[in-house]
Amino acid sequence: MSNDSTKKDTTFKAAQVTPVNTLVDYQPGSIVSREIIKKTTGRVVLFAFDQDEGLSEHTSPYDALVQILEGEAEITIAGQPHRLRGGELILMPANQPHALKALQRFKMILTLIRE
Repeated sequence: MSNDSTKKDTTFKAAQVTPVNTLVDYQPGSIVSREIIKKTTGRVVLFAFDQDEGLSEHTSPYDALVQILEGEAEITIAGQPHRLRGGELILMPANQPHALKALQRFKMILTLIRE
């Protein structure tokens, strides 16, 4: 019986430990997203941004918590740039314009909280 240790398990199940970095992969010149939880009270979405990719300035009616898993990003909130690296997080307040840019490719978890 062979054991292929390079194969990634990309399933996400309740009450099961899952390595978060296996749930979304980088794609050249792209932003990849994967919604892992969707409820009426909020959502949790994983993202993988290739270097120099980003999201233009926009607003959301809800607070959003961004946790950088790996890499480096610039997140601008209400005109103020913030440089984040793996292991850091920031709260993007509701109704404040914000934008994201990959300074190097990065992965993040976005937790959207609805009131």
